[in-house]
Amino acid sequence: MTPAPTPTLLGLLNSDSDEQTAIIQPEQNIRISYGNLKRQMQDVADMLAAAGVNRGDRIGMALPNGLANIVTFLAASMAGTAAPLNPGYKEDEFLFYLEDTNARVLLLPPDGIDDARKAAATRNVPILTVEMDANGTVTLLGSSGRKTAGAVSPTDTALILHTSGSTGRPKRVPLSHANLSISAGNVARSYALSKDDVSLCVMPLFHVHGLVASTLATLSTGGTVVVPQKFSPLSFWRTANDFGATWYSAVPTIHQLLLARADKGGARPAGAEKLRFIRSCSASLAPQVMHDLEAAFGAPVLEAYGMTEAAHQMSSNPLPPAQRLPGSVGRGTDVRISIMDPGGKHLAAGERGEVVIQGPNVVTGYENNPEANATSFTDGWFRTGDQGFLDENGYLTLTGRLKEMINRGGEKISPREIDEVLLAHPGVAEAVCFGAAHKTWGEEVAAAVVVRPASDGGPATTEQALLAYCKEKLSDFKRPKQIHIVTAIPRTATGKIQRRVVAEAFAQQAS
Repeated sequence: MTPAPTPTLLGLLNSDSDEQTAIIQPEQNIRISYGNLKRQMQDVADMLAAAGVNRGDRIGMALPNGLANIVTFLAASMAGTAAPLNPGYKEDEFLFYLEDTNARVLLLPPDGIDDARKAAATRNVPILTVEMDANGTVTLLGSSGRKTAGAVSPTDTALILHTSGSTGRPKRVPLSHANLSISAGNVARSYALSKDDVSLCVMPLFHVHGLVASTLATLSTGGTVVVPQKFSPLSFWRTANDFGATWYSAVPTIHQLLLARADKGGARPAGAEKLRFIRSCSASLAPQVMHDLEAAFGAPVLEAYGMTEAAHQMSSNPLPPAQRLPGSVGRGTDVRISIMDPGGKHLAAGERGEVVIQGPNVVTGYENNPEANATSFTDGWFRTGDQGFLDENGYLTLTGRLKEMINRGGEKISPREIDEVLLAHPGVAEAVCFGAAHKTWGEEVAAAVVVRPASDGGPATTEQALLAYCKEKLSDFKRPKQIHIVTAIPRTATGKIQRRVVAEAFAQQAS
């Protein structure tokens, strides 16, 4: 059989009827159909072309979540290449990203995001204002006339994103229409998504998690995406109930915020009844949090594994009745996964090494970065930088980032393992473990934790209590010798713990 051609993002949109609802912005109860979405994509793409955007030009976007964001992202992928940016960036960050992407224009809402406006003025990048009327029709102010956007190929770069840059200068990741379409299809098949599914998108749309899993995978099957402008634990279940959400995907931080407001009596919130599953990705999910989510909300929790270079998903725990394994990120989802040693040898089940991947959703290289490409690819396999192992059934367990491993006198310690022990303590809300410099051992284990408020008038959990707890739970070489009680743990905009930032902060305090 001849395989079906890989679609562009326009071709990815799939519905039985153009009248079927594609996107809902709940705050204003604005709904647009698939037919409307396709027309708006083409209209806004033509406006971008009239503004001088050509195929391959980078279109900076700093927009809040919502219908206008999705329409302009899809249109930008047709007219040129979408380059979404976090609206919360500071001026220097906008300056860097506008320069690094060589943005041709910058799309902004009518008001606010002043740092982006200053950066655009400094870089002489024209600003196009994104407006949406009460019917959900999106227009670009600052674009005059009309010019038909050119034809798009599956190999064209639809989206440019940056890696988090935790180990150096952020690297540009060029994702093609084919990468994104294939990854969206992988996600849809993993969870048996259909036109009857309603995704509640709470992840930011400047990140591949929200774009591919919550949005594109849903649109590829004719389902409906409900996209609030902001995540709020106060309104989450009301929105889920009002619009019949059947699943949502989020980072553990969001899951924990929802858990904090769960009924301690065990009653499920209105809005959870229709959930087929809850997905967790982009940061490790402690097994205890998984169990708590399932108990509170009555739906299976499926932890997945994704990264920007793979256009998001690489593996996931499967839907019931198949086994979902706490602490594991599941099996490869139409993506080949192997474990490799530093010399490029593939390791057997149970052996720890670097997680490597292959698949048509995976980029073939970073943009204009031969040094990174030389170290990131081996024999056609992409090196993720994550350490882990596969069991005999193909389930992948991650044990840490290779560059985050703590080396205590030659003993390699996974900080994630310590995180999970601390998170299992009833008095701990958040925890991050890291390596602290030590004269004898090279590195010693330390941690920072956010404790829960004291209950029933009793004292809050103390450092000494946590040190004693770890002494019971961990081998001596693994247990933290210092635990810092903090009010917050730094995270990226997408919820990933910034382990290195925490380690550097306490190193500076000690010096």
